[in-house]
Amino acid sequence: MASASESVINERAQHFLKVLIERYIQDGTPVGSRTLARDSGMNLSPATIRNVMSDLEEMGLITSPHTSSGRIPTVSGYRFFLDFLVTLKQPGQTLLTQVQEQLKGQLKGQMGQMGQMGQMGQMGQMGQKQIAETASNALSELTHMAGLVMIPKRESLFFRQIEFLPLSANRVLVILISSDGEVHNRVIETSQKFSQSELVESANFLNRHYAGEELEVMRDQLINELENTRSEMDAVMKKALSLAGEVLGGEQKEGDYVVSGQTNLMGYNDLTDVERLKLLFDSFAEKRQILHLLDRCMEADGVQIFIGEESHYDPLETCSLVTSAYEVDGAVAGVLGVIGPTRMAYDKVIPIVDVTAKLLSVALKSE
Repeated sequence: MASASESVINERAQHFLKVLIERYIQDGTPVGSRTLARDSGMNLSPATIRNVMSDLEEMGLITSPHTSSGRIPTVSGYRFFLDFLVTLKQPGQTLLTQVQEQLKGQLKGQMGQMGQMGQMGQMGQMGQKQIAETASNALSELTHMAGLVMIPKRESLFFRQIEFLPLSANRVLVILISSDGEVHNRVIETSQKFSQSELVESANFLNRHYAGEELEVMRDQLINELENTRSEMDAVMKKALSLAGEVLGGEQKEGDYVVSGQTNLMGYNDLTDVERLKLLFDSFAEKRQILHLLDRCMEADGVQIFIGEESHYDPLETCSLVTSAYEVDGAVAGVLGVIGPTRMAYDKVIPIVDVTAKLLSVALKSE
Protein backbone atom coordinates (compact mmCIF):
# COMPACT_ATOMS: atom_id res chain seq x y z
CA MET A 1 0.00 0.00 0.00
CA ALA A 2 1.04 3.63 -0.49
CA SER A 3 2.94 5.30 2.32
CA ALA A 4 0.95 8.52 1.88
CA SER A 5 -2.76 9.21 1.95
CA GLU A 6 -4.65 11.54 -0.37
CA SER A 7 -4.96 14.19 2.37
CA VAL A 8 -1.18 14.28 2.97
CA ILE A 9 -0.25 15.04 -0.65
CA ASN A 10 -1.29 18.47 -1.85
CA GLU A 11 -3.21 18.96 -5.07
CA ARG A 12 -0.19 20.21 -7.02
CA ALA A 13 1.93 17.20 -6.04
CA GLN A 14 -0.92 14.84 -6.97
CA HIS A 15 -1.15 16.50 -10.38
CA PHE A 16 2.58 16.07 -11.00
CA LEU A 17 2.44 12.43 -9.87
CA LYS A 18 -0.44 11.76 -12.26
CA VAL A 19 1.38 13.42 -15.15
CA LEU A 20 4.62 11.57 -14.38
CA ILE A 21 2.98 8.15 -14.22
CA GLU A 22 0.94 8.70 -17.38
CA ARG A 23 4.06 9.83 -19.24
CA TYR A 24 6.10 6.89 -17.94
CA ILE A 25 3.38 4.41 -18.91
CA GLN A 26 3.32 5.91 -22.40
CA ASP A 27 7.07 6.19 -23.05
CA GLY A 28 8.69 3.71 -20.68
CA THR A 29 11.60 6.04 -19.86
CA PRO A 30 12.31 8.00 -16.65
CA VAL A 31 10.53 11.34 -16.59
CA GLY A 32 12.57 14.50 -16.02
CA SER A 33 11.65 17.94 -14.71
CA ARG A 34 11.58 19.50 -18.18
CA THR A 35 9.05 16.93 -19.43
CA LEU A 36 6.93 17.44 -16.33
CA ALA A 37 6.99 21.19 -16.79
CA ARG A 38 5.80 20.83 -20.38
CA ASP A 39 3.15 18.17 -19.77
CA SER A 40 1.74 19.55 -16.53
CA GLY A 41 0.46 22.77 -18.07
CA MET A 42 1.56 24.65 -14.93
CA ASN A 43 3.82 27.69 -15.15
CA LEU A 44 6.29 26.77 -12.43
CA SER A 45 10.02 27.27 -12.10
CA PRO A 46 12.36 24.28 -12.52
CA ALA A 47 13.35 24.66 -8.85
CA THR A 48 9.71 24.35 -7.73
CA ILE A 49 9.21 21.25 -9.85
CA ARG A 50 12.39 19.69 -8.45
CA ASN A 51 11.14 20.37 -4.93
CA VAL A 52 7.83 18.65 -5.66
CA MET A 53 9.67 15.69 -7.18
CA SER A 54 11.88 15.51 -4.10
CA ASP A 55 8.82 15.48 -1.83
CA LEU A 56 7.22 12.67 -3.84
CA GLU A 57 10.45 10.69 -3.68
CA GLU A 58 10.65 11.11 0.10
CA MET A 59 7.11 9.73 0.36
CA GLY A 60 8.20 6.63 -1.56
CA LEU A 61 5.94 7.32 -4.54
CA ILE A 62 8.66 7.81 -7.16
CA THR A 63 12.31 6.84 -7.43
CA SER A 64 15.33 7.59 -9.58
CA PRO A 65 16.70 4.44 -11.25
CA HIS A 66 20.04 6.12 -12.02
CA THR A 67 21.93 9.10 -10.67
CA SER A 68 20.92 12.36 -12.34
CA SER A 69 18.16 10.67 -14.34
CA GLY A 70 14.44 11.28 -14.33
CA ARG A 71 11.97 9.53 -12.03
CA ILE A 72 9.77 6.48 -12.35
CA PRO A 73 6.84 5.40 -10.15
CA THR A 74 7.25 2.88 -7.34
CA VAL A 75 4.65 0.25 -6.45
CA SER A 76 3.35 2.70 -3.83
CA GLY A 77 3.19 5.40 -6.49
CA TYR A 78 1.16 3.18 -8.80
CA ARG A 79 -1.11 2.26 -5.88
CA PHE A 80 -1.80 5.93 -5.05
CA PHE A 81 -2.39 6.62 -8.75
CA LEU A 82 -4.92 3.79 -9.03
CA ASP A 83 -6.68 4.60 -5.75
CA PHE A 84 -7.06 8.35 -6.33
CA LEU A 85 -5.85 9.70 -9.66
CA VAL A 86 -6.46 7.41 -12.63
CA THR A 87 -8.96 8.53 -15.29
CA LEU A 88 -10.56 5.45 -16.84
CA LYS A 89 -11.25 5.20 -20.58
CA GLN A 90 -14.18 3.00 -21.56
CA PRO A 91 -13.53 0.60 -24.48
CA GLY A 92 -15.20 1.41 -27.78
CA GLN A 93 -18.61 -0.03 -28.61
CA THR A 94 -17.23 -1.98 -31.56
CA LEU A 95 -14.86 -3.93 -29.34
CA LEU A 96 -17.57 -4.57 -26.76
CA THR A 97 -19.97 -5.85 -29.39
CA GLN A 98 -17.25 -8.15 -30.74
CA VAL A 99 -16.63 -9.69 -27.30
CA GLN A 100 -20.36 -10.03 -26.65
CA GLU A 101 -20.97 -11.80 -29.93
CA GLN A 102 -18.02 -14.17 -29.37
CA LEU A 103 -19.33 -15.17 -25.96
CA LYS A 104 -22.92 -15.56 -27.14
CA GLY A 105 -21.84 -17.57 -30.17
CA GLN A 106 -19.73 -19.94 -28.08
CA LEU A 107 -22.52 -20.42 -25.54
CA LYS A 108 -25.13 -21.01 -28.24
CA GLY A 109 -22.91 -23.64 -29.86
CA GLN A 110 -22.44 -25.46 -26.56
CA MET A 111 -26.15 -25.48 -25.79
CA GLY A 112 -26.86 -26.83 -29.26
CA GLN A 113 -24.42 -29.69 -28.77
CA MET A 114 -25.99 -30.52 -25.42
CA GLY A 115 -29.44 -30.61 -26.98
CA GLN A 116 -28.29 -33.01 -29.71
CA MET A 117 -26.80 -35.32 -27.05
CA GLY A 118 -30.01 -35.31 -25.02
CA GLN A 119 -28.27 -33.75 -22.03
CA MET A 120 -30.35 -31.30 -20.04
CA GLY A 121 -29.46 -29.12 -17.07
CA GLN A 122 -26.17 -27.51 -16.30
CA MET A 123 -23.53 -27.02 -18.96
CA GLY A 124 -20.72 -29.57 -18.84
CA GLN A 125 -17.19 -28.81 -17.70
CA MET A 126 -15.86 -28.96 -21.26
CA GLY A 127 -18.43 -26.38 -22.39
CA GLN A 128 -17.56 -24.13 -19.47
CA LYS A 129 -13.89 -24.40 -20.35
CA GLN A 130 -14.53 -23.38 -23.94
CA ILE A 131 -16.55 -20.36 -22.81
CA ALA A 132 -13.68 -19.42 -20.47
CA GLU A 133 -11.21 -19.80 -23.37
CA THR A 134 -13.31 -17.44 -25.49
CA ALA A 135 -13.29 -14.80 -22.75
CA SER A 136 -9.56 -15.33 -22.16
CA ASN A 137 -8.81 -14.87 -25.86
CA ALA A 138 -10.91 -11.70 -25.91
CA LEU A 139 -9.03 -10.24 -22.93
CA SER A 140 -5.69 -11.07 -24.53
CA GLU A 141 -6.64 -9.55 -27.88
CA LEU A 142 -8.07 -6.37 -26.33
CA THR A 143 -5.16 -5.71 -23.96
CA HIS A 144 -2.23 -7.36 -25.82
CA MET A 145 -1.33 -9.08 -22.55
CA ALA A 146 -2.09 -12.45 -20.95
CA GLY A 147 -5.77 -13.07 -20.29
CA LEU A 148 -6.88 -15.46 -17.53
CA VAL A 149 -10.35 -16.80 -16.81
CA MET A 150 -11.29 -19.22 -14.05
CA ILE A 151 -13.52 -22.05 -15.21
CA PRO A 152 -16.86 -21.46 -13.44
CA LYS A 153 -17.05 -23.09 -10.04
CA ARG A 154 -20.13 -25.23 -9.62
CA GLU A 155 -22.08 -26.41 -6.64
CA SER A 156 -21.07 -29.74 -5.12
CA LEU A 157 -22.03 -32.73 -7.27
CA PHE A 158 -23.04 -36.12 -5.93
CA PHE A 159 -22.33 -39.58 -7.27
CA ARG A 160 -25.36 -41.29 -8.80
CA GLN A 161 -24.11 -44.16 -10.95
CA ILE A 162 -21.01 -45.52 -12.67
CA GLU A 163 -20.43 -48.01 -15.47
CA PHE A 164 -17.21 -49.53 -16.84
CA LEU A 165 -16.91 -50.73 -20.45
CA PRO A 166 -13.80 -52.66 -21.62
CA LEU A 167 -11.86 -51.29 -24.59
CA SER A 168 -8.57 -52.60 -25.96
CA ALA A 169 -5.75 -53.88 -23.71
CA ASN A 170 -5.93 -52.13 -20.32
CA ARG A 171 -8.12 -49.26 -21.49
CA VAL A 172 -11.57 -48.84 -19.92
CA LEU A 173 -14.35 -46.41 -20.77
CA VAL A 174 -15.85 -44.94 -17.61
CA ILE A 175 -19.38 -43.53 -17.69
CA LEU A 176 -20.14 -41.59 -14.50
CA ILE A 177 -23.51 -39.94 -13.89
CA SER A 178 -23.63 -37.17 -11.30
CA SER A 179 -26.55 -35.77 -9.33
CA ASP A 180 -27.37 -33.08 -11.88
CA GLY A 181 -27.89 -35.71 -14.56
CA GLU A 182 -24.64 -34.83 -16.31
CA VAL A 183 -22.82 -37.73 -17.97
CA HIS A 184 -19.02 -37.74 -17.57
CA ASN A 185 -17.18 -39.97 -20.05
CA ARG A 186 -13.52 -40.77 -19.54
CA VAL A 187 -11.09 -43.36 -20.90
CA ILE A 188 -8.58 -44.61 -18.32
CA GLU A 189 -5.48 -46.81 -18.50
CA THR A 190 -5.70 -49.39 -15.71
CA SER A 191 -2.73 -51.00 -13.97
CA GLN A 192 -4.14 -54.46 -14.78
CA LYS A 193 -6.51 -56.03 -17.29
CA PHE A 194 -10.13 -56.48 -16.10
CA SER A 195 -12.67 -58.89 -17.57
CA GLN A 196 -16.20 -57.83 -18.46
CA SER A 197 -17.61 -59.57 -15.38
CA GLU A 198 -15.04 -57.91 -13.10
CA LEU A 199 -15.98 -54.51 -14.47
CA VAL A 200 -19.70 -55.19 -13.90
CA GLU A 201 -19.07 -56.41 -10.34
CA SER A 202 -16.94 -53.36 -9.58
CA ALA A 203 -19.57 -50.96 -10.91
CA ASN A 204 -22.30 -52.71 -8.91
CA PHE A 205 -20.19 -52.47 -5.74
CA LEU A 206 -19.58 -48.74 -6.17
CA ASN A 207 -23.21 -48.00 -7.06
CA ARG A 208 -24.39 -49.95 -4.01
CA HIS A 209 -22.00 -48.40 -1.49
CA TYR A 210 -21.41 -44.84 -2.74
CA ALA A 211 -24.65 -43.68 -4.41
CA GLY A 212 -25.58 -40.26 -3.01
CA GLU A 213 -22.05 -39.41 -1.83
CA GLU A 214 -20.57 -36.03 -2.73
CA LEU A 215 -17.96 -36.66 -5.42
CA GLU A 216 -15.15 -34.93 -3.54
CA VAL A 217 -16.01 -36.80 -0.33
CA MET A 218 -16.20 -40.05 -2.28
CA ARG A 219 -12.77 -39.41 -3.79
CA ASP A 220 -11.22 -38.77 -0.36
CA GLN A 221 -12.83 -41.90 1.08
CA LEU A 222 -11.55 -44.02 -1.81
CA ILE A 223 -8.00 -42.73 -1.48
CA ASN A 224 -8.09 -43.32 2.28
CA GLU A 225 -9.46 -46.85 1.92
CA LEU A 226 -6.97 -47.72 -0.80
CA GLU A 227 -4.11 -46.58 1.44
CA ASN A 228 -5.23 -47.93 4.81
CA THR A 229 -7.47 -51.00 4.44
CA ARG A 230 -6.10 -52.86 1.42
CA SER A 231 -5.22 -56.01 3.40
CA GLU A 232 -8.82 -56.37 4.66
CA MET A 233 -10.53 -56.03 1.29
CA ASP A 234 -12.14 -58.87 -0.59
CA ALA A 235 -11.31 -59.27 -4.29
CA VAL A 236 -14.37 -57.40 -5.59
CA MET A 237 -13.81 -54.45 -3.27
CA LYS A 238 -10.14 -54.23 -4.23
CA LYS A 239 -10.97 -54.15 -7.93
CA ALA A 240 -13.80 -51.66 -7.47
CA LEU A 241 -11.75 -49.24 -5.38
CA SER A 242 -8.79 -49.57 -7.72
CA LEU A 243 -10.94 -48.64 -10.72
CA ALA A 244 -12.68 -45.80 -8.89
CA GLY A 245 -9.30 -44.52 -7.74
CA GLU A 246 -8.18 -44.39 -11.37
CA VAL A 247 -11.22 -42.28 -12.22
CA LEU A 248 -11.38 -39.91 -9.24
CA GLY A 249 -7.93 -40.00 -7.68
CA GLY A 250 -6.33 -37.72 -10.25
CA GLU A 251 -9.16 -35.22 -10.41
CA GLN A 252 -8.19 -31.71 -9.37
CA LYS A 253 -9.94 -30.62 -6.17
CA GLU A 254 -9.02 -26.96 -6.68
CA GLY A 255 -10.47 -24.73 -9.32
CA ASP A 256 -8.93 -24.31 -12.73
CA TYR A 257 -8.35 -21.53 -15.20
CA VAL A 258 -7.40 -20.99 -18.82
CA VAL A 259 -4.81 -18.50 -20.02
CA SER A 260 -4.30 -16.93 -23.45
CA GLY A 261 -1.67 -14.61 -24.88
CA GLN A 262 1.26 -15.53 -22.63
CA THR A 263 3.66 -14.83 -25.50
CA ASN A 264 2.39 -11.23 -25.64
CA LEU A 265 4.40 -10.60 -22.48
CA MET A 266 7.64 -11.30 -24.34
CA GLY A 267 7.12 -8.11 -26.36
CA TYR A 268 7.41 -5.71 -23.41
CA ASN A 269 10.72 -4.03 -22.63
CA ASP A 270 9.85 -4.23 -18.93
CA LEU A 271 9.76 -8.04 -19.09
CA THR A 272 13.03 -8.91 -20.81
CA ASP A 273 14.56 -10.96 -17.99
CA VAL A 274 14.53 -14.45 -19.51
CA GLU A 275 14.76 -16.25 -16.17
CA ARG A 276 11.91 -14.24 -14.69
CA LEU A 277 9.79 -14.83 -17.79
CA LYS A 278 10.49 -18.55 -17.47
CA LEU A 279 9.31 -18.43 -13.84
CA LEU A 280 6.16 -16.63 -14.93
CA PHE A 281 5.41 -19.12 -17.71
CA ASP A 282 6.04 -22.00 -15.30
CA SER A 283 3.56 -20.45 -12.88
CA PHE A 284 0.92 -20.37 -15.63
CA ALA A 285 1.41 -24.12 -16.08
CA GLU A 286 1.64 -24.95 -12.36
CA LYS A 287 -1.49 -22.82 -11.67
CA ARG A 288 -1.71 -23.31 -7.89
CA GLN A 289 -0.30 -19.92 -6.77
CA ILE A 290 -2.13 -17.91 -9.42
CA LEU A 291 -5.34 -19.76 -8.52
CA HIS A 292 -4.73 -18.74 -4.91
CA LEU A 293 -4.55 -15.10 -6.02
CA LEU A 294 -7.70 -15.43 -8.10
CA ASP A 295 -9.50 -17.08 -5.17
CA ARG A 296 -8.64 -14.05 -3.03
CA CYS A 297 -10.57 -11.92 -5.52
CA MET A 298 -13.71 -14.10 -5.47
CA GLU A 299 -15.41 -12.23 -2.61
CA ALA A 300 -14.16 -8.75 -3.48
CA ASP A 301 -16.36 -6.13 -5.08
CA GLY A 302 -15.38 -4.62 -8.40
CA VAL A 303 -11.96 -4.67 -9.99
CA GLN A 304 -9.04 -5.87 -7.86
CA ILE A 305 -5.42 -5.08 -8.71
CA PHE A 306 -2.17 -6.60 -7.46
CA ILE A 307 0.82 -4.42 -8.39
CA GLY A 308 4.21 -6.11 -8.44
CA GLU A 309 5.22 -7.19 -4.94
CA GLU A 310 1.64 -6.77 -3.65
CA SER A 311 0.92 -10.28 -4.92
CA HIS A 312 3.61 -11.73 -2.59
CA TYR A 313 4.46 -14.08 -5.45
CA ASP A 314 7.96 -13.78 -6.90
CA PRO A 315 7.14 -14.56 -10.59
CA LEU A 316 4.72 -11.60 -10.58
CA GLU A 317 7.13 -9.13 -8.98
CA THR A 318 7.48 -7.09 -12.18
CA CYS A 319 3.85 -7.64 -13.26
CA SER A 320 0.41 -6.44 -12.33
CA LEU A 321 -2.71 -8.59 -12.12
CA VAL A 322 -6.03 -6.86 -12.82
CA THR A 323 -9.11 -8.96 -11.98
CA SER A 324 -12.86 -8.87 -11.67
CA ALA A 325 -15.32 -11.53 -10.51
CA TYR A 326 -18.10 -12.74 -12.82
CA GLU A 327 -21.42 -14.30 -11.90
CA VAL A 328 -23.81 -17.03 -12.95
CA ASP A 329 -27.42 -16.27 -12.04
CA GLY A 330 -26.42 -13.72 -9.42
CA ALA A 331 -23.81 -15.84 -7.63
CA VAL A 332 -20.06 -15.35 -8.03
CA ALA A 333 -18.79 -18.23 -10.18
CA GLY A 334 -15.21 -17.24 -10.93
CA VAL A 335 -12.69 -14.51 -11.64
CA LEU A 336 -11.14 -13.26 -14.86
CA GLY A 337 -8.23 -10.92 -15.36
CA VAL A 338 -5.15 -9.75 -17.16
CA ILE A 339 -1.46 -10.12 -16.32
CA GLY A 340 0.97 -7.63 -17.79
CA PRO A 341 3.88 -5.35 -16.86
CA THR A 342 3.40 -2.96 -13.94
CA ARG A 343 3.81 -0.24 -16.58
CA MET A 344 0.48 -1.04 -18.20
CA ALA A 345 -2.22 1.32 -19.43
CA TYR A 346 -4.44 0.89 -16.37
CA ASP A 347 -6.89 3.51 -17.65
CA LYS A 348 -7.75 1.17 -20.55
CA VAL A 349 -7.15 -2.25 -18.99
CA ILE A 350 -9.36 -1.77 -15.91
CA PRO A 351 -12.55 -0.97 -17.90
CA ILE A 352 -11.85 -3.84 -20.33
CA VAL A 353 -11.56 -6.34 -17.46
CA ASP A 354 -14.63 -4.92 -15.72
CA VAL A 355 -16.82 -4.94 -18.82
CA THR A 356 -15.66 -8.40 -19.96
CA ALA A 357 -16.66 -9.81 -16.54
CA LYS A 358 -20.10 -8.25 -16.92
CA LEU A 359 -20.49 -9.55 -20.48
CA LEU A 360 -19.42 -13.05 -19.40
CA SER A 361 -21.98 -12.95 -16.58
CA VAL A 362 -24.70 -12.05 -19.07
CA ALA A 363 -23.57 -14.76 -21.52
CA LEU A 364 -23.69 -17.44 -18.78
CA LYS A 365 -27.05 -16.34 -17.44
CA SER A 366 -29.64 -19.14 -17.58
CA GLU A 367 -32.59 -18.58 -19.83
